[in-house]
Amino acid sequence: MAERRGANGPRAWIALALLLGVGSALAWGAATEAIDWQPGLAGRHPWRAFSAVFVHYSALHLLANLAGVALVAGLGQAAHVPWRCTVAWLAAWPLTQCGLLLQPQLLHYGGLSGVLHAGVSIVAIHLVWRGAPRERRIGVAILGVLLAKVMVEAPWAGPLRHPPGWDIAVAPLAHATGVAAGVLCSLIAEAVARGVYDRRP
Repeated sequence: MAERRGANGPRAWIALALLLGVGSALAWGAATEAIDWQPGLAGRHPWRAFSAVFVHYSALHLLANLAGVALVAGLGQAAHVPWRCTVAWLAAWPLTQCGLLLQPQLLHYGGLSGVLHAGVSIVAIHLVWRGAPRERRIGVAILGVLLAKVMVEAPWAGPLRHPPGWDIAVAPLAHATGVAAGVLCSLIAEAVARGVYDRRP
């Protein structure tokens, strides 16, 4: 049975994007150490895997991530993502931060970039899995760009980078764990959905 594209899927995606963006704007100026990601507190404060996305260390950091939220929201809208993509993005949110345990020397982390990378990878997997041939090619291209970006950033080379033009340090591993979490959660969501639709008369 063919899957029908409804309006509720993109609306849910945009609602989650709004939550991320508005939450970040409202948290601006808050005490970052109270809600940022800290590997030493991961067991005692598991909620930091969610709250860390709302932490931004400079106005430029916040503005860049808010622009990223708008782009990811628009990408999901253009791809007509269904509900399961939003569920996958929500699941990838804390997993992105938990992946930072691979680099315990990253003592503090905050920001949306990892979760935004997860969102882009989820849209790409959806296009590859369910899209028409042209959409599949777009999905493959997006995944290729994400993979190339992660490789160029070399997250294995250390916890932080200082890109020119930025007034904060960047944590490349967050981008890699975001892509990994997004791909994993998206594949699970698409596989479950495929089983459900394949069983329908």
